[in-house]
Amino acid sequence: MITIKDSVHDHIEVDGVAERLLDTPTVQRLRRINQLGTVRLVYPSANHTRFEHSLGVFHLANRALDHLNIKGLQAERVRAAALLHDVGHSPYSHNIESVIYRETGTYHDDVHDLIGSGPVATVLSEEGLNPDHIADLIAGKGELGQLVSGELDVDRMDYLVRDAHHTGVPYGTIDHERLSRELRFVDGELVLDEGNVQTAESLLLARALMNPTVYKHHVARIAKAMLRRATEHALEAGATDAETLRRMDDHDFRSLLRGCEASALFSRRLDERRLYKRAVWAELDAVPEDVLDAEYGTLREFERQIADAANVERDAVILDVPSKPSMKESTSRVLVNGDIRRLDEQSTLVSALQTAQLDHWRLGVYAPSAESERVGEAAVRILGLDLDGTHVRDAGPGINATLGEFVNGS
Repeated sequence: MITIKDSVHDHIEVDGVAERLLDTPTVQRLRRINQLGTVRLVYPSANHTRFEHSLGVFHLANRALDHLNIKGLQAERVRAAALLHDVGHSPYSHNIESVIYRETGTYHDDVHDLIGSGPVATVLSEEGLNPDHIADLIAGKGELGQLVSGELDVDRMDYLVRDAHHTGVPYGTIDHERLSRELRFVDGELVLDEGNVQTAESLLLARALMNPTVYKHHVARIAKAMLRRATEHALEAGATDAETLRRMDDHDFRSLLRGCEASALFSRRLDERRLYKRAVWAELDAVPEDVLDAEYGTLREFERQIADAANVERDAVILDVPSKPSMKESTSRVLVNGDIRRLDEQSTLVSALQTAQLDHWRLGVYAPSAESERVGEAAVRILGLDLDGTHVRDAGPGINATLGEFVNGS
């Protein structure tokens, strides 16, 4: 057994299969994958990695297994899955996952190929664990997979607290000890025990507050969009392929972008934090359905039309249309008077948080500072946005009510 000092959970004890997995190259790579990607450009102290997060998830899984009285081989499977749950992440975590998915058809939790061979597979097999079974748990399959990836999983219990700690914001603070202690399996479903409706609500509230202030902060979104565009250019130029990119760490990835002529300009801007500005920042009901539902190719065509109409270079326009908000945790199950109930059926707070998510949603059009006004005017026309002065509110200081450039705090 080894003991590791952690910034969130204090001391984490690692033994068994997890101790052997810890020093495999696959797990050690996570030391070089930043947890929050471009959020560091907003919160400079957010320099924690997927490695320490994985240790935290392992620790909370251990606690939950103890309280659930799950032991033996079943427990070892869950511990292995908890430690390995993020090994499929590409560089910069989720930031370029959509680009890689378009090329490979795989997301970060599809790791059958990654842990099915090599040192990880060797360790698992020698410990009597089937790598395919572990990969299924990571993907949330089966009863015990709910602990690793589900509405009440230990993954989000750790990352909310850890991300809040390292960004310095108070919004992700949850009682993770109580959450892991109160988990129960009832008829194959992972639920929170009696008297824990408010405990489940706290998880929802933390996510709802962390989204606009941290995960979807407009500066992080702009940098993320620029990073995605740089990645697309590097792939189109043949500087690498998506499968190779998927296995890089942050350092190799940024070196690739700097060294590729097609992506170098975006890379320099990101290195120097010379980010694009918001040319348009529009809320949900200002955006036509055909724009909301547009596929990648259609969005790129919109960008081309906006650039032509504004008489700017094609790369001077980035259109950022997030998916419609969802709240997976709202379907969490809680025991109430002996019955299993969905949280969104039991809690009046859920509907308010769902409405708040819709209020926070924004379509973004980004452009270099000198061209943002022209790009914004063209984007409104091309996209058919209904900006009547009521559709862009709470956009922040220095931004016009309908379109414009963020000035302070950008």
